[in-house]
Amino acid sequence: MSDKESREVGTKSTRRNFLKNSGLTVGGLVLGGAVGSLFRQNPESGKKTEQTTQAPTANPNLALMFFYPGEYQTAMAAVERIFPKDELGPGAQELNAAIYIDHQLASQWGVNAKDYMLGPFHEPEPTQGEQIRILRKDLFRLGLKGLDDYSNKHYKKTFIDLEGSEQDEVLVAFEKGEADSLSGVSTADFFRLLRNLTIEGVYADPMYGGNKEMQGWKMRSFPGNKMSFTKEIQSKEFIQLEPSSLHDHMGHS
Repeated sequence: MSDKESREVGTKSTRRNFLKNSGLTVGGLVLGGAVGSLFRQNPESGKKTEQTTQAPTANPNLALMFFYPGEYQTAMAAVERIFPKDELGPGAQELNAAIYIDHQLASQWGVNAKDYMLGPFHEPEPTQGEQIRILRKDLFRLGLKGLDDYSNKHYKKTFIDLEGSEQDEVLVAFEKGEADSLSGVSTADFFRLLRNLTIEGVYADPMYGGNKEMQGWKMRSFPGNKMSFTKEIQSKEFIQLEPSSLHDHMGHS
């Protein structure tokens, strides 16, 4: 699909402003971009057939650990709408943000291993953190299913089969908490989790699965994780640094 398609939902925002101003706490969608189908299910054989892009498998760090193929497909479509490809660089799909999310949900973080998850649960004040009973991995799985349920109800299609502007409408409804709740949890909670993980997947160190080839860092001229910047700080001249990953420093003293 062309990533010049019309942006019809919400306040229009560009990647240029996003890259200049955004942090992990900035809310809302970055409209635009599109995503192709990664997997299709052959209804006759029950086997996956390849469409535009294969799921990464050559690199063990890119193998799926949590998502089923259909969930991965939906996640890829959703993250691309949040961080789309444009003239400034690749989108979340190409940057493997969904792989990052997959790995996080498969980890101890996905089961809230370090969180206190026993009651009582109270309605939090605006200044307090979330009080959600459901595990992150379960919330995300319910949220992906919810995207399809809402899409089928309002458009008679699954989320991945919607036009880009329609996908935006679905995500905006989730962001505002206007869709049906997910086992008692607001869709706004799922959207917040989806968006935060998407941005993390774009900018986290590549060793965690996302930020493919450090392209997310390159768009922001971020040098990555280095053991020391002493030499560069002491230099009287400006030094242009190429990004480097934590993986690049493994085995070095």
